[in-house]
Amino acid sequence: MGGAHFAFTDRWGGVSAVPYEELNLGGAVGDDPAAVLANRARAARSLGLAPDRVVWMNQVHGRDVAVVDGPWGADADGGEQQVPAVDAVVTARRGLALAVLTADCTPVLLADPVAGVAAAAHAGRPGLVAGVVPAAVEAMVALGADPGRILARTGPAVCGRCYEVPAQMREAVAEVVPAARAETGWGTPAVDVVAGVHAQLAEAGVVNSSRSPVCTLESRDHFSYRRDRVTGRLAGYVWLTEDSRGATPGLPGEKKNDGS
Repeated sequence: MGGAHFAFTDRWGGVSAVPYEELNLGGAVGDDPAAVLANRARAARSLGLAPDRVVWMNQVHGRDVAVVDGPWGADADGGEQQVPAVDAVVTARRGLALAVLTADCTPVLLADPVAGVAAAAHAGRPGLVAGVVPAAVEAMVALGADPGRILARTGPAVCGRCYEVPAQMREAVAEVVPAARAETGWGTPAVDVVAGVHAQLAEAGVVNSSRSPVCTLESRDHFSYRRDRVTGRLAGYVWLTEDSRGATPGLPGEKKNDGS
């Protein structure tokens, strides 16, 4: 849609061994670093992207946003630049892909094709409460995006029927984001992070949004930290091409590619 592209991976089509099998894209979960690099290269190339033109984050469940115009590279002294601890990245550089890692948290991809501004955000329960998604939208607006034009996609995440939490925690989240108040399928307190994210998007003026129907805890095709603890990470990718007629190919083994 207007040169905006969105993609979400599942766990298949990579080279990682048990318990990270197969397409683990997370570099800080204990997997073989060589396997992670191979998986990231395979995923990027399947999307028509250069692996070295993908921006990753050091996600910490906060609300900080980094505005980027290229991948993390060398610092002023010629050493490797440290990836900052942020939970959202925003760019006005077309052709630069932004990536977010998840394994139950909600991956949020945003793009304003007219302004040429894109963002990726990592929204777990703490990030939802902290407001990382509104912060990402604000950063996009500062670069010229219009909330009414922003396209929003959320990917596979644990659903409100499965995300059981203590009652006190649920009420603390609901006090900040009422739409996130939920109940599990077996009648206990729960948090619906996806619903909360979409409520925050609507409040920020983002009306063109859609969500994946996949619950990561229920789906064996997706990584779930709550289910397996030691496991891999999925990725969501967003980028804007200069050629709005470009198509988005699928990832190997991908069940759903929300490409527009």
